[in-house]
Amino acid sequence: MTSPPASSRRVAAVLALLALAAAAAGVVSLRGDPAPPTQLRLYGNVDIREARLAFNGSEHVSELLVDEGDRVEKGQVLARLHTERLKLLVREAEAQVAAQSAIVSRMEAGSRPEEIARARAERARAEAEAKGYELTFARLKRLRSSDVTSQEQVDEAEAAAKAARARVAVAEQTLALLEAGPRAEDIAAARAELALRQATLAYRRELLADATLRAPWAGVVRERILEPGDMASPQTPVFTLARIDPVWVRAFVPERALGRVAVGLPVEIRTDSYPDKVYRGRVGFVSPTAEFTPKNVETPELRTRLVYQIRIDVQNPRNELRLGMPVTVLIPLGSDRSPESSQGEPGSKRD
Repeated sequence: MTSPPASSRRVAAVLALLALAAAAAGVVSLRGDPAPPTQLRLYGNVDIREARLAFNGSEHVSELLVDEGDRVEKGQVLARLHTERLKLLVREAEAQVAAQSAIVSRMEAGSRPEEIARARAERARAEAEAKGYELTFARLKRLRSSDVTSQEQVDEAEAAAKAARARVAVAEQTLALLEAGPRAEDIAAARAELALRQATLAYRRELLADATLRAPWAGVVRERILEPGDMASPQTPVFTLARIDPVWVRAFVPERALGRVAVGLPVEIRTDSYPDKVYRGRVGFVSPTAEFTPKNVETPELRTRLVYQIRIDVQNPRNELRLGMPVTVLIPLGSDRSPESSQGEPGSKRD
């Protein structure tokens, strides 16, 4: 069998090279997968934000109301601590607030009319007694000049008259204080004491509220760590709660395509688990710093190239996107310039 001429072989080789070049020109991918030239295809993984929920207090766990895998809503009660001691502290603070409130109200209202009337009567009685002692002293003093009475009796009458006059002064001061009411400084001190006890009550009520653990957002309980009877503390988580909607995808953009990716760009997400389903998302974050290609997306041709991490926010209402799930990200590449840069530069034209 005769082999083809050398010129024919050279023509065939040139045609093969041209076909390979044409095929390579239509590829825009990190791994060489075929994709339309208007899309950037990336590969990443689903990340779910999690929180390790703990009580803001130390006490024994009374009850746990959810288990692993349960879906919970924002604000739903997940667990409770024993609260008997805290309830007693709240009742004590409530009683102290009530007592101090009564003191403040009494001081602000001033003296009662009955108290003022009684003080006036006491003053009148003291004045009458003082007048009687003064008359007795005057009479004995006259009799002393005639040697009818002794000097000792005169001195005793004079002392009694002075004491009676002093009681009149006391009664007058008491009446003046009642008519003036409490001092402004005393009222201010009573109000400050009331504010202190109210703050104590609020703090103890907060401690009681902290004995109930609620979900900070809607999600799924991924891990139940404690059980009823265990000692809880702020350093000991009770549950691990995963936020399932929205979730976000972590992917990496090569440096040559960074100028085409901007925050807010619409994105399509595809998975191997649901190959016929497209999830919609948007670029939520583009890292300002470069890094080497992560090991989980490393390929021989990208091993030494720098990439930029991006975060894509994706709605996950049916909980189909799970933590760590590999996904394919398709980002439209309408132009070489991002929407943000084209709108912000001077001299750019808008349609």
